[in-house]
Formats: sequence, structure tokens, C-alpha cells
Amino acid sequence: MPAADPALRSALAQSRFGLGARPGDPSPAQGDVRDALRQEIRAGAPSLQGAPGLSPSDEILREFYDFREKRREARDRAPPRQDGARQDGAAQDMAAQDTAKQDEPMAQGRQGRGARPGDDAMGPPLPRRVFLAEVEARLSKAYREPALGFAERMVLFWSNHFAVSAAKGPIVRVIAGAFEREAIRPHVFGRFADMLMAVETHPAMLVYLDNQRSVGAESRAGASSKRGLNENLAREILELHTLGVGGGYTQADVTALAEIITGWTIVGPQARLGQPGTFVFNPRAHEPGPRTLLGVRYPAGGQEQGRAALLALARHPATARHLALKLARHFVADTPPPELVDALASTFTRTDGDLAAVSETLVSHDLAWQAERGKMRSPLEFAIALVRATAMTPRVPRFAGALASMGQPLWAPPGPNGFSDMTATWASAEGLSARMDVASWAAEQATGQDPRQLAESLSGPLLSAATREAVARAETRRQGLALLFLSPEFQRR
Repeated sequence: MPAADPALRSALAQSRFGLGARPGDPSPAQGDVRDALRQEIRAGAPSLQGAPGLSPSDEILREFYDFREKRREARDRAPPRQDGARQDGAAQDMAAQDTAKQDEPMAQGRQGRGARPGDDAMGPPLPRRVFLAEVEARLSKAYREPALGFAERMVLFWSNHFAVSAAKGPIVRVIAGAFEREAIRPHVFGRFADMLMAVETHPAMLVYLDNQRSVGAESRAGASSKRGLNENLAREILELHTLGVGGGYTQADVTALAEIITGWTIVGPQARLGQPGTFVFNPRAHEPGPRTLLGVRYPAGGQEQGRAALLALARHPATARHLALKLARHFVADTPPPELVDALASTFTRTDGDLAAVSETLVSHDLAWQAERGKMRSPLEFAIALVRATAMTPRVPRFAGALASMGQPLWAPPGPNGFSDMTATWASAEGLSARMDVASWAAEQATGQDPRQLAESLSGPLLSAATREAVARAETRRQGLALLFLSPEFQRR
């Protein structure tokens, strides 16, 4: 699809690089829509500072430590259960969490606002309250964003690249949103090395991949600790965050990097190493001595040894190639044009990982606009596009429930590699069935809109004759809207 026509290119930009059209918004550009995308890059990702209910991750963790301690004290004061057992602290903490399965599906939510297990007279418990505030801030920014939303798309991309999962436990769950706000959002058009450092020193990532439990065998703490070396974070840094599976590293490199970043941890509630909830380097747990990683010797140097290793990984040619392929695959095609991948990798290397320059190369390259619209919107992209198209304001639990029903619960990917970016993953029979339920519910909420007018407003020159005819022949407005939302033009980008 050459997309040389300005109207066609503008419509394509809304779906391929944006969050989806909002009827009534002005055209994103009077000339080349790529200029509007470049303006978003120069403006940077919108901050969520000042959004209601949001705090820095260290403050959230201090509140959570206090919340957990009060729960523990209440449990200790409670009389024994009739069977003689007491519910353990972990079980009580998890009962207080707002899991995706508990949330109301967008398509089949309960009526009313009844109390949930774990709620009390003072309102929802801290973990649920924080989680809902983070979801509200993130989604409100996405579906109320008047621009194309390329910056928000980049936030979603990098958050999935550096995935953490709330399913790990209450600590990660309570700061998953803060992780995205603090380690991802400020850097999406900055230097990759800065984002990498922010990610690998954030409490959410350290806890998710167990680095706070990693102790060097020859460290001062090694002799007295039952814990040993944990390679989880080191392995994912090499395999997922930087070089990629084919990046040329060995098991010896994984072990070396794991030893290099021993001592990278967070301060616990006892505040023995500093302010609770903050990142800290613990020299007692750090494996002493020099290390060799990818053939490069890093002299002993405590935390600086790890910083030097991460900077080298951020600048490695394999990292440039790995990230270029992921970006092109996400935005353009499951099998992207090799020339586009080469151009992105070249820009990354030439600019020392300047993600603004890489992003400009992506939106400026002709091949990024010529591929057929074969990529399928992920459930999150689909749900955001639905809300933008209909101007509805769903309650946060309902929105979160819809995502869970479609297989993409918020901040809860199945593993450190995040949610799949391949079309086949989201085109399964089960996934499409869930989308039909969500599309039907959205159509019910937007029955005041004319399906034919909305179709032209959302997709315009991208509409096929078959979709126009199907929408026009629908027996009811609701049916017409549901057909529009399930059409290839709305589902694919």
C-alpha cells in the first residue's frame, strides 16, 4: 500500500502509528502526516505527574510496607479459626489484591458497585487503590490524547519490551504502574542507555527477576547467607533487553553479568541500607573482583562495574539490530522489510542509541508506509481504539476486565518476554470470540452514532467496499457498529 495520497496516509497513521481516530478531532496534518508524528517525537511522551492518586515508587512501597505490617498485626490479634489454623500473611495480602480475573469484563460486567472481597469501610485496601489509580492515569492519557498518540504507543512498546508482571506478587503489583511512569515514559525519546539503566535499577524489575535475592559466593554476605547467585535478571538483560537470543552471548556471559550486578537491590522496611523502597547497592552482597563479559574485562569497581557493563551492552551492535527488528515488527509487519530494519539499526548505532532519531527514521522511511495492513491490534490497542472511536468513558475495572478476557491483562504478561507481537497470537478463535463480546458491548454503548458516518470518520479511504456494504446493510445501528468494530479496517493496522 503506497499510501502516497495525504488522506490515505493520514488514515494509515491513525492505525499504524497512533492510538486510533477520534471522530471530531481535527486532521493531524494539513500536509504530510509524518510532520505531525515528528512533532510528537520532539514534544516527548506526556508526563503523568499530577494525576490523582499517583506517588513515586519509594513512597508507594513505604505505604505498602506499613499496610502489610498492619495486616500482620491484625492477623496476630485475631482469634484462631475454628479449624485451628490462621490465614497466612501472603494469602491475606493476595486477597487484598485486585486481580484481572476479579475485574469486571467490559462485555459482561455486573450491574451496580457492590463491595469486593478485601474492601473495608475506609474504601479499597492500598494495593487495589494504587493499582486502579495507575490504570486510570495510563488509560485516560491514551484515550483522551488529542494527538495521533505515537508517543503513547512508544510507551506501550517499551513497557512491553521491559516487561514486569504484577502476577509476581504484591510488591511488583503495587509499583508496576510507577515502574512505567519512572523508568519507561521519561526515556522513550531519550537515550536507550538511560532507559536501560533506569529499568535495571528500578525496584519493580529487581524484585520481578529476583536480583534482590542474588548474593555473590565470595562476597562478605556469601559465607553467612543461604542465598546464592541468581541469574534471572542477567539472563533477561542479555536475551530480551539488549542483545537478543542470537546476540552471541554464552552461559559464561550470563553468569559473569549476574556476578557483576550482585548487590543491586532495594531497601526493605527495616531501612538498614537507606530509605525504604529505594534502589541501593549493597557491597556486602557484591561478588568481588574483575569479570569478563563478551570478551571485555571489567575491573572490580562495585556498582560502577555494573554501570559500565550495561553501557557497553546498550552500545553493542547486536542490541541495535535486536531493537530495530522489534520496532519494525511491532509497527509495520511480522516480517518487516530488511531495508527498514537496517535503517533503524544504523540510526541507533550512529546516534549512540538516540531513540528520538530512531523513531524519526521509522516514521520517515517509505517502507514503513508501504507494507500491507496485516498487523492485528493487540487487545490493549483494540480497547483503546474502541474508547477513542465511541467517546465512552468505561469504569476502570470494566476496562481492565475486558483486557483480561481478551488475553492481555494490564501489567501481567505471561513472562519476562512480554506479550507477543505476532499477529497469529491475537487471531486465535478464542481471542476473536472475546473481541466479539467486547465489540458488541461497545456498540451497545454507542448506539446514538450512525455506523456509516462513524466508519467514514474512523477509516475513510482505508474502507473496503465489502465493509461499507456490510455496515450499510446492518439491520440495527448496534449491529452496524459491531460489524464496523470487527472489520479488518478497525482490527488491523
